[in-house]
Amino acid sequence: MKDTPLILVVDDTLANLEVVAEVLGDAGFEVAIATDGERAIKQASISQPDLILLDVMMPGIDGFETCRRLKTTSVTDDIPVIFMTALSDTTDKVRGFNLGAVDYVTKPFQEAELLARVTTQLKLQHLRQTLEQQVEQRTADLQKALQQVQQSQVHLVQSEKMAVLGQLVAGVAHEINNPVNFIHGNLAHVQGYTDDILSFVQLYQQHSANAAPELQKAAANLDLEFIQEDLPKTLTSMKIGTQRICEIVRSLRNFSRLDEADCKAVDIHEGINSTLLILQHRLKSTPEHPAIQVIQEYGQLPSVKCYAGSLNQVFMNILVNAIDALEELSAKRTYQENQDHPSQITIRTAAIDNQWVQIAIADNGSGIPKELQQRIFDPFFTTKPVGKGTGMGMSISHQIITEKHQGKLVCLSTPDQGTEFIIQIPTQQ
Repeated sequence: MKDTPLILVVDDTLANLEVVAEVLGDAGFEVAIATDGERAIKQASISQPDLILLDVMMPGIDGFETCRRLKTTSVTDDIPVIFMTALSDTTDKVRGFNLGAVDYVTKPFQEAELLARVTTQLKLQHLRQTLEQQVEQRTADLQKALQQVQQSQVHLVQSEKMAVLGQLVAGVAHEINNPVNFIHGNLAHVQGYTDDILSFVQLYQQHSANAAPELQKAAANLDLEFIQEDLPKTLTSMKIGTQRICEIVRSLRNFSRLDEADCKAVDIHEGINSTLLILQHRLKSTPEHPAIQVIQEYGQLPSVKCYAGSLNQVFMNILVNAIDALEELSAKRTYQENQDHPSQITIRTAAIDNQWVQIAIADNGSGIPKELQQRIFDPFFTTKPVGKGTGMGMSISHQIITEKHQGKLVCLSTPDQGTEFIIQIPTQQ
């Protein structure tokens, strides 16, 4: 409400207007006048009075219709209306209250009564506006507090997830890495022993014609020729398998970067490739869904100073979501549709002005509905069924990129075409 309240007086009788305007003016109020309902509606919309004194009996549209129109327009619906009328019929008063009026002044009115009713309604309007402001402020404070709580939960979940991942990698390093290295290292000796034994067998075969019948029979039963051919292949396969396990262990170490909790310069492509290696089992074809093709379009990137473990977690979250979306879509398609439209994840990287790098991860899934896109980074929001997701992955990813790395993370999605997440981070923190 203004310092000096503005009151709009509406009456088709000029003498009444003069009397009411004089009383209100002497009491310190600012007064505007209108002589019919149409003018009153226009003036109220423009000047926004604090209160309207409205005559009931007027030519054209009467006071009741004027009040109805005022209350159906958002610009004027909150302005209190007091009817001025010579009518004393209860039915008319009830009709006025039902239309939104707050009070009645009966003509001929007493000056003191008019001022008392006007002052009372202005005070009530002021209290109502003050209360609404307090409610809005309180709502804003509660919303801010809720966001702070959610942010704290995001920090907590992120810390717990990284701690669990660290323990997992430490366990892998202890329980798998050492035995595999032992096996891998000894395979070289086994290869040497095998070569010696096979050389001896070849020498034996050259002189087998003079061997005892029992030895000739045993050699035939063993199928020495097959063993000589297959044993080197078996040892080579074992060596490749142990190398593969060693690579996976190294990828887990690189993914979590347990020894690089600080901000250090790293190769972004190495982090992406390590994440893909860990997810390799989900990219292969299974009886439930076809293989997912990964297209890597890497540009020339400088070393990026970042928190590598946290950044790899972002890659993991985005890639897992893409895989989930593609699996869900392929389950709805026929075999032929999956053959005609293979599931794909495209990863593109590029340098921007030698000060930023961009990583774009796109899938050709079913996309995200527009009404949900603005909530993707909200804590605890998920489109997955109960038990399939916590709704924290993208919220944590957004925090890692925007707060921890002072970068940008945006989502571009077109229904029935796919989703793309674009990460931009500075090369120096």
